[in-house]
Amino acid sequence: MLDVGKWPMFALLPPEELCLIRQACVFGSGANEALYVTVNDEVFALGTNSSSCLGLGDLQSTIEPRRIDLLCGKKIVSLSYGTGPHVVVATSDGEVYAWGHNGYSQLGNGTTIHGLIPALVSTNLQNKRISEVACGSHHTIALTAEGEVYAWGYNNSGQVGSGSTANQPTPRRVSSCLQSKVVVNIACGQLCSMAVLDNGEIYGWGYNCNGQLGLGNTGNQQTPCRVAALQGVKVVQVACGYAHTLALTDDGYIYTWGANSYGQLGTGSKNNYSLATLISTDKERIVEVAACHTSHTSAAKTQSGQVLMWGQCRGQVVSNPHVTHFNCTDDVFACFATPAVTWRLLAVDGDDHLTVAQSLKKEFDSPEISDLKFLVDGKSIHVHKALLKIRCEHFRTLLNETDEDTIEIQQFPFLVYRAFLEYLYTDSINLPPEDAVGLLDLATFYRERRLKRLCQETIKRGICEENAVTLLSAAVKYDAWPRLPAEGGNHRLRLFQDLEEFCFKYCVNHLTSVTQTQAFREMDHELLKNFISKASRHGAFRN
Repeated sequence: MLDVGKWPMFALLPPEELCLIRQACVFGSGANEALYVTVNDEVFALGTNSSSCLGLGDLQSTIEPRRIDLLCGKKIVSLSYGTGPHVVVATSDGEVYAWGHNGYSQLGNGTTIHGLIPALVSTNLQNKRISEVACGSHHTIALTAEGEVYAWGYNNSGQVGSGSTANQPTPRRVSSCLQSKVVVNIACGQLCSMAVLDNGEIYGWGYNCNGQLGLGNTGNQQTPCRVAALQGVKVVQVACGYAHTLALTDDGYIYTWGANSYGQLGTGSKNNYSLATLISTDKERIVEVAACHTSHTSAAKTQSGQVLMWGQCRGQVVSNPHVTHFNCTDDVFACFATPAVTWRLLAVDGDDHLTVAQSLKKEFDSPEISDLKFLVDGKSIHVHKALLKIRCEHFRTLLNETDEDTIEIQQFPFLVYRAFLEYLYTDSINLPPEDAVGLLDLATFYRERRLKRLCQETIKRGICEENAVTLLSAAVKYDAWPRLPAEGGNHRLRLFQDLEEFCFKYCVNHLTSVTQTQAFREMDHELLKNFISKASRHGAFRN
């Protein structure tokens, strides 16, 4: 599961959808558009849909996710976006798809017509496997698996690297002094482009009036120029802000240059620098730098896991790297950047990095390595004896007395028993209130106090006019269902009496709506008679 909780765009997604998200991106002038990819490799979009940037085939905004059918199953490996916005993705097959704003041919299709749906960018890219894409405000660059760079779109400052300032309508290889070199990392500012070579050299081209190319001057460059000030330093990663640049070296140092009116260079001042400047990070080795072409915010992560931020942070000027309590640089942009967009494609780590809790959840009801099977209503549930012994006193006793690998359960329905076993793996329940009543009875039977509390909370939060009578009927049924004293006794009796009373009071307080429901019309005759009698004693039918 990818944690997108700090990004407001995902606030309305239900938990069952959030837990499926594997990759995500938030973009747009107000951070009001989002794309995400599920574990099933389905791609969804939501938001205001400026310039058809959601790729849904229309210009309609949507507060609920809609599927982008053309991208489903494509396995996105890289994603970037412009300020139009336009969106570009690279897939695991090395293909490039683009859509959205196209006023400067930044979609690479030879036109200036906005793209309503993702379209394959093919001109000059046949037989090329694209591994990474990066976007400036209205231009795009792409890195091939062989280390070549292609660029297209807006070129008023030479950011396409073609040697001119004419817009580039289709992908064109950035050659010049990169012709025989291997590029391993790319990034874009608003109007500039940067590339890191396999030998650690770094090159820049495009707009340079703030010194963001790091060349020691402020003249625009129409072809790639090496950052000579870093001669002898091996750069491994570059990140570009709106008009500033961060470079990470192989020994964990950060060099910055460019615009600095918000302190985004981390030098302690607000003076622009046109030459690479080493910044102080308290001698901690840096393993990642982060910036986004839409903002003046910078971030970095240390080898020990500390996350630093500086620059424009929610309107404040932070001119020195500031230690945060975040776990990743992405959180800096979610909470402090303006706009609060993602600086890269958010992605969950691979399975080898799953937490203990995630690993346990993944293995629930998985027959591959389970050593115990429950049969309930003729259906199987696969579990692990060791975990059940650790989590539940009832099972510790039961499994110490038997070495059976199949146990049949008859006193509880399948849905309820499966939910109980899943709770032991996840510490949570995911049942509608109506079924939670049955799980509450099971929790009482097995003396699972926390599970009882979760069931009670689920029922009380989930009761409504439509299900109130159903919940009341269930509470009455379980209250009247005898169990041996050893299985709950008086405590169980009080529990369901309390639940019955809670449901009854809800029905009385919402009597008009409740009596119009299907469940009320189908209520058991004896229960209906008792309900009317009790409601009358409570004054429910007084004028």
